Amino acid sequence: MLKIPNAPSSIKKGFALKMLLDKEAVSQLGENLQTVHKQFNKTAFIESTMKGIEELSLTERSKHIAESMRKHLPDTYADAIEIIINSLTPPLEKTEGNGLAGLFYMPHCSYIAQFGVDYFDISIDAQYELTKRFTCEYSIRPFIVNDEARTMKVLYKWMNDPDPHVRRLASEGTRPRLPWSIKIDSFVNDPSPSLQILEQLKNDPDLYVRRSVANHVGDIAKDNLDLALDLCEKWLDGASTELKWVIRHAVRNPFKKGNERAIALRKAAK
Repeated sequence: MLKIPNAPSSIKKGFALKMLLDKEAVSQLGENLQTVHKQFNKTAFIESTMKGIEELSLTERSKHIAESMRKHLPDTYADAIEIIINSLTPPLEKTEGNGLAGLFYMPHCSYIAQFGVDYFDISIDAQYELTKRFTCEYSIRPFIVNDEARTMKVLYKWMNDPDPHVRRLASEGTRPRLPWSIKIDSFVNDPSPSLQILEQLKNDPDLYVRRSVANHVGDIAKDNLDLALDLCEKWLDGASTELKWVIRHAVRNPFKKGNERAIALRKAAK
């Protein structure tokens, strides 16, 4: 039976986040992979994966598990990805209150980021499915760096997707300075390729998506403050209550630093 381990609903004091990718998760991952691919050696996978994992951080564990998956799955990337996708549990039915259980799929995203950049179509299709269970905001970034035009074409399509998890990925994955991830230098220098995504999603019906838009504009403000403020000032005209929240959240850091335009925007967007 395909499933993922139970996990806390939020980060708790004294709980090491890396423990979400410990033996229970590795064992369940091995079980899921063996369920859909009988030739998969679950026992050998668990034994080799657990070697040296204790001292690793969460992100290091994710990459370590991905490397172990690589060793134990078929050598052909397309065959391995098909098994991985078939091993997924059903998509999330909501965007809020899902807790930390989705981090179970962090190694799946690491697998694609580490080994899938040269297999664009297969990897993009896999991330489309994965992000419905756990955000692929980290794994999509190597594809943007490697082939920006081709990847952005996909994300412009995804910003109109019926699934809010997919729409959010279009915004979150293109943030210039996404925490815990590589920065996208081209977007740090010129964030204009992502502006049409932000325009499309600024009034999204789902807070999960709108929050990403606000954080994305906040990222832009770190390197292109005037552009971010210009954008928010444009959005303010006729803004809904929901969009006003996006604006307030987007300019919170320059507001704290005493920027006069940010202060005026926060006041006007109440």
